[in-house]
Amino acid sequence: MSTALPTGFAVELDKATRISRDGTLVFGGSPARLLRLNRRAADLLGGGAFTVRDTTSARLARVLLDAGVVHPRPARPQPRSVAIVIPVRDRVDMLARVLRAVRTDPATADVPVVVVDDGSRDGEAVRAVASEHDAEVVRHETSRGPAAARNAGLRATAQEFVTFCDSDTVPLSDWLPPLLAQFDDPCVGLAAPRIVALPEERETRIGAFERTCSPLDLGAAEAPVIPMSKVAYVPSAAIVLRRSAAPGGFAEELRVAEDVDLCMRLHRAGWRLRYVPAAQVAHDHRTDLVRWVARRAFYGSGAALLARRHPGQVPPMHVTGWSLLAVGLLLTRRPAAVAAALGLSTVAGVRLARRMPDADTPVRTAGLLTLAGLFSTAVQLLRAGVRHHWPLALALAISSRRARRLLILWSTVDALAERSRRGSRVDPVTFVALRRLDDLAYGAGVWWGAVRQRTPAPLVPKIAGFRCGRFRHRFRERSECGLAHREP
Repeated sequence: MSTALPTGFAVELDKATRISRDGTLVFGGSPARLLRLNRRAADLLGGGAFTVRDTTSARLARVLLDAGVVHPRPARPQPRSVAIVIPVRDRVDMLARVLRAVRTDPATADVPVVVVDDGSRDGEAVRAVASEHDAEVVRHETSRGPAAARNAGLRATAQEFVTFCDSDTVPLSDWLPPLLAQFDDPCVGLAAPRIVALPEERETRIGAFERTCSPLDLGAAEAPVIPMSKVAYVPSAAIVLRRSAAPGGFAEELRVAEDVDLCMRLHRAGWRLRYVPAAQVAHDHRTDLVRWVARRAFYGSGAALLARRHPGQVPPMHVTGWSLLAVGLLLTRRPAAVAAALGLSTVAGVRLARRMPDADTPVRTAGLLTLAGLFSTAVQLLRAGVRHHWPLALALAISSRRARRLLILWSTVDALAERSRRGSRVDPVTFVALRRLDDLAYGAGVWWGAVRQRTPAPLVPKIAGFRCGRFRHRFRERSECGLAHREP
């Protein structure tokens, strides 16, 4: 199978990407990186977008897409062989709601639908609702879990693309075509919509918090799905999967984080994954306090399972060694330590400036990137203190007044900044309380999972160095979707 992007496939520069005046230096993506382009490549990208016309433009588009500095703009929707799988257990009313949404949308009205009844107490009620909406039913007499239910639906279909929708979702109008369009790229194995909150009949405080802070909602910015990046995974509440990318489907032994595991396996195999917020699916979020906290802890418990299956891919922090040391020294606030941190940062900035002498302003650019690295590390370190590592931070705060003040200050400032960034309507006091409760529950789940799995892996930070990719004159790309890696 060819992996080349088709003629007419276009790409457009990500809004956050920065380009030097001569167009040969590109900084952006997630994780952020610095790319160097030859003159011909720089000219192609000069307008902020270009269309694949030949082998050179196809290779450049592939490199930039994989770096995350551009986004795909497929030529036109292509007809696809697609089926929809809906796993359900007992929630008959929700099943009827999602089936109505599917059948009233012109784009999915005639798409084959398979409902997987995962051990519902009233199997006949499920069958009746499915029959009313012309859906096939596959039944498990006893519950085998969501992963097994989805896999049963995968085996019951033969279409090239399979869409999974949970029973507590409601696909919004015209949600499927933008997702299927991503598969014009033959190396895309999975595409996912944005999961937004389903409106409540009577809004609660937790419901209002979830509207902007649900872990299922990955935001309004499109992105490639890459471990340890801005969008590290997509939830399986709604996804479209290329059958050949994962013919075995989900890992049935996992009752939590099976969606994260699937994303990691696909990425490791060389498939590209896309998050497409232009497509939206509404979700019925939990609003009962006890169930909400329990669900957050449940999500956290999956980190240890993932750490065992994917070593080094789910750290609480991903930072460079120099920045972690510098931030640690700064936090002591001792004159000698602060001086050492400044010296360390200066050395890092000078080394970075030497790596990009062709930047518009090498010293200024290196200085800004160095400060950005310090800020990112500080934020990650402090956030880990109120989330993954809160038991350690709490113990430190009990024994140190300075640590206690810092913890209280950061807990408040971080939550208020998050409230502003997300545009939440929840009052500040409630938002701070719910944000911290969210973190406490998730962190407790991480520790519980680590104890059960007997591994500290999900609590250990990943420390790396700065990498500068050099892409000039020649592009080496994967010979097939599932193998090898591109070399700089």
